[in-house]
Amino acid sequence: MERRPTAAVIDTGALRHNYAQLKSRVPENVRIMAVVKANAYGHGDVEVARVLESMGCVWFGVAIPEEGERLRAAGIKGPVVVLGGVYPGQIKDVFDLDLTPVVFDSSTARLINDYAKKHGLTKNVHVKVDTGMGRLGLLDYQIEPFFRAIKDLSAIRVEALLSHFSEAEDADSDFTGTQLKAFVQVVDAVRGLGFDPEFIGMANSAAAVDCAEAHLGLIRPGIMLYGAYPSGHLMEKIGLKPVMQLKTRILHTKHVPAGFFVSYGRRFATTRESIIATLPIGYGDGVPRRLSGSGEVLVRGARAPMAGVVCMDLTMCDVTDVPDVTAGDEVVVMGEQGGERITAEEIARKAGTISYEIFCNISARVPRVYV
Repeated sequence: MERRPTAAVIDTGALRHNYAQLKSRVPENVRIMAVVKANAYGHGDVEVARVLESMGCVWFGVAIPEEGERLRAAGIKGPVVVLGGVYPGQIKDVFDLDLTPVVFDSSTARLINDYAKKHGLTKNVHVKVDTGMGRLGLLDYQIEPFFRAIKDLSAIRVEALLSHFSEAEDADSDFTGTQLKAFVQVVDAVRGLGFDPEFIGMANSAAAVDCAEAHLGLIRPGIMLYGAYPSGHLMEKIGLKPVMQLKTRILHTKHVPAGFFVSYGRRFATTRESIIATLPIGYGDGVPRRLSGSGEVLVRGARAPMAGVVCMDLTMCDVTDVPDVTAGDEVVVMGEQGGERITAEEIARKAGTISYEIFCNISARVPRVYV
């Protein structure tokens, strides 16, 4: 261990597999916008975009212009859509970086139009509609006033209409169908107002797999690209491969007696003579502190329980039942080892959250290693 061994290992082959699996489930004429916001859910936005671009993916979705800037600086050429909207002070950046803004209010649309007109340009925009997510987008009563207000803005072009499902991952929900019906009605109304958006998009990962009616012309997969499932029932419908493994190596071991306290707060004490291994990874790296008392890691192909409270930089585990453990042994916090697997979904369940957050919380000080 000449250097700190903690790393997130990114399997580009698994990423390619997942993209191909998703692509095979939509018609050839349906475009795919790969969602790479939040550093590609912690997987590395530039590297992920490059892999997907090599497979023919040309559309990418980000949350903020700064994420789009990273892609442009890396040479990504295709459309990059800023899904989270833009502030007035970001409009110049949107033009300079050739980003496509999502708009949902006429004042922002007018500012974009005025900037484009001043510089002799035309800017594509995507208009977002709120069909029940309750987040961003035009509500039903705002649709007609908005489109009438922008009808004479000659320097912007409504390239796409989009909305977002709130519970497409729920197999028992009827609301996905309700939202889709509402969105289709909005599309018809917008066309009736004289607009002809080229792309219509609503499907996220779950809807892309489980709701063919929602494919429309543009889908926006996110979490499934990275090999995680929004819901367990989707595992039966598509075979994905986890893209990220989180690994480290044992830094230190100690043999301790029964009744020995480990970590902060003296919340954990050994019940027998034990071997405690200290790992150079903690919540500062993205291991949820809420795994204290319930989390496990893989050592020599066996599960070893975390011992005591997860610290910022270090985590302890009980390796008493793992034969021949020594400092330097590989430890898998998330991933596979010796036929055993700890998934992001398992970690999320124990931490009371979702796999998205587990991925996104892997901090910048954890190097990404691409294989």
